[in-house]
Amino acid sequence: MTGAPITRADHAREAAVEAALGKLDLDDKARLLAGEDNWSLPALPGIGLASLVMSDGPIGVRGVRWTADDPSVALPSPTALAATWDPELARRAGRLLAQEARRKGVHVLLAPTVNLHRSPLGGRHFEAYSEDPYLTGEIGTGYVLGVQDGGVGTTVKHFVANDAETDRFTVDNIVAPRPLRELYLAPFEAIVKNAHPWGIMAAYNRVNGGSMTEHRHLQKEVLRGEWGFDGFIVSDWLAARSTTGDILGGLDVAMPGPKTVYGDALATAVRAGDVEESLVDDAVRNVLRLAARVGALDNAPAVVAGSQLPAPLDGDALAREVARRSFVLVRNELRDGHPALPLDPARTRTVALSGAAARDARILGGGSATVFPPHVVSPLDGLTAALPDGALTYRVGADPSDQLAVAAQGFELRAVCRAADGRELGTVDLPSGMIQWVGVDLPDGVTYDELHSVEFTGTFTPRESGDHTFGTRGIGPLVLTVGGERVWEGEEGLGTSTDPFNAFFGERLPRAQVTLLEGESVDVSLRLTVPRLPGMPMDAVAFSLLHLGPQRDPGDLIAEAVEAARTADTAVVVVATTTAVESEGFDRTSLELPGHQNALVAAVAAVNPHTVVVVNTGSPVELPWRDDVSAVLLSWFPGQEGGAALADVLTGAEEPGGRLTTTWPVALADVPVTDTTPVDGELHYTEGVFIGYRAWERAGTTPAYPFGHGLGYTDWEYESLDATADRATVTLRNTGTRPGRETVQIYLAPQAADAPERPVRWLAGFASVEAGPGESVEVTIPLRARAYQIWDEETHGWTTVPGTYEIQAGRSLTDRRLSATVTR
Repeated sequence: MTGAPITRADHAREAAVEAALGKLDLDDKARLLAGEDNWSLPALPGIGLASLVMSDGPIGVRGVRWTADDPSVALPSPTALAATWDPELARRAGRLLAQEARRKGVHVLLAPTVNLHRSPLGGRHFEAYSEDPYLTGEIGTGYVLGVQDGGVGTTVKHFVANDAETDRFTVDNIVAPRPLRELYLAPFEAIVKNAHPWGIMAAYNRVNGGSMTEHRHLQKEVLRGEWGFDGFIVSDWLAARSTTGDILGGLDVAMPGPKTVYGDALATAVRAGDVEESLVDDAVRNVLRLAARVGALDNAPAVVAGSQLPAPLDGDALAREVARRSFVLVRNELRDGHPALPLDPARTRTVALSGAAARDARILGGGSATVFPPHVVSPLDGLTAALPDGALTYRVGADPSDQLAVAAQGFELRAVCRAADGRELGTVDLPSGMIQWVGVDLPDGVTYDELHSVEFTGTFTPRESGDHTFGTRGIGPLVLTVGGERVWEGEEGLGTSTDPFNAFFGERLPRAQVTLLEGESVDVSLRLTVPRLPGMPMDAVAFSLLHLGPQRDPGDLIAEAVEAARTADTAVVVVATTTAVESEGFDRTSLELPGHQNALVAAVAAVNPHTVVVVNTGSPVELPWRDDVSAVLLSWFPGQEGGAALADVLTGAEEPGGRLTTTWPVALADVPVTDTTPVDGELHYTEGVFIGYRAWERAGTTPAYPFGHGLGYTDWEYESLDATADRATVTLRNTGTRPGRETVQIYLAPQAADAPERPVRWLAGFASVEAGPGESVEVTIPLRARAYQIWDEETHGWTTVPGTYEIQAGRSLTDRRLSATVTR
């Protein structure tokens, strides 16, 4: 069992699994491997098996319904969590998510995502941890341990090489054995061996010709055979496409249901002699073992009994802590002899805040990561609460979105479901103008058989006078009404996206422009006659009411922000991406900030030398003004408490604790690896083992900010390094005037320039230390044997490369303070 000691409870669970399996006939076994609905497996009361419930997502637990009636704590994005460089904090985050899952009746969390930041253009970059496989594995291990500490399963995803979104259902990623092992499989291997996850999710894509749900070599020979994985393998949603191929390839569960390639089709394949029933038994064992572990199988002791659960955690407090610990201060220049941050109360009596992203905070990434938090603290909210009355002014300055977005600010909406005869079947309040009901997501009392129409209905209170654009996204007959007037009616077909989910959601389309007055509420409604599409693999309703406010002249907005900034002691500008730029389902084509945000920053910096820019994105963007401002703080998608954490850091109540987990380029043209678009169905990873900082150093190009970079509010002197091949001991001193936290990074650099071709250096270990002013602290960081190994493509195994290595200790990839030579 992956090296873990086998306990009496393990034996009891295995005995319960075998006893339950022995009571099942073929039809029940096949049915157990197919989703009963979008989120759960069927219960089998005859063997004491409860329904196993799964839920998105990585930063919160949505549950099985698309509703804000049962809010979910929203932690910062996975990239933010990784930026803390703290596996123990990741473990605490996992424990909080387990606490949320138990509250919502969820047994398995569909997370974490441990694919790599191969290219900054990857659309789901915000949901993955890092460009470095070792760091990814360490953070992922902490996360999985934490969730499973709380008795809830994880599904480490997406196995494997699902590193971009373009044609993600069909792309064949061609990856040589060495980079596949050293980079893309490495985080999964580390987590399997160090955290013993209870689940793995098989990806949509193909790898070297084989569909991942059918990939016998990677799923059965590597994952189960070499690594000893004994959990269940579940398909990504709609990824399973072949009954015999999937079961022969090692896939245990095909999701979602009720229409899958397993169930009746699998039983039929066994009876036809196409599949051995023993393969079905193996898959059922894995599912029953999961049920036993989470306490859903009678006579099997759960791994974590109620009395063993971790102490309850405060979700708001932990979300705030993770956010401030994740913020990366990449620039902090002296102005008049003082650093720009933290703000000095004696020198900063007025602050001019600008950027629409400061008012309308984007706290999480789009797609399956979406949850509905109980509240959101925006940067404007956080700074208003933290600064003295009258100290803060706010101007929009620039809006990152000049496109239709899901109706949110100013809208109060509910969904009304009706039968064909007009009877009301059920209603539910909505957090925004979007519905994504799949399977059991429907409101109480509503069934797909009776459901004929769904109507958004409610009010909109504009915060600006002018021409407001209303739009729709969805397929089927739609009727849009504003202020009692039918402003558009029509029918939309399937979208043109190659991604089936995006095609089903349809295009974002403007429908009508209505002149409205600030503060005067109007009734709004959008009615969809639910389409019945033949061949759909699952019952679903998905459509959106969209809105775009009056579009003022960008120059006027910038001028207002400039005037406010001109006389302020400090100017703070918040810039961000939008869901049209960064989201699941598509890759980016540019690293530019949307809208006129770059022009806003440049204009404000030109009149105020004390300009601080907060960059609220999930992945790298170009910062053409970075050398013209006094400070740049990266806040990622910071979760529900992001604004409060931002105020903590800007005012100096807390130190920014983050370090970069991915390299930030000056411009897209400098990025060594950018290709995310398949050619003739194939995407070749021609860069081999050279991605991220490995590729940057090989190319000799200087990025804007290197891997591992991040500034705090104190200074550190690295005093000594004592190293062997197995460990590095570093002594360092806080030479500043306030307590601080430092992330000590250890890089391994081979000294021989011989074959095999290897990177200049790579991350081999790290640790966080804390010290007060003037205090010294010592930390010992283990160096694993794998750090010295490569995957030998001739012998098909790991081999140690002997020779001399330099152990390098420092603050980032390029700020290395001490070194020592060892021989392996």
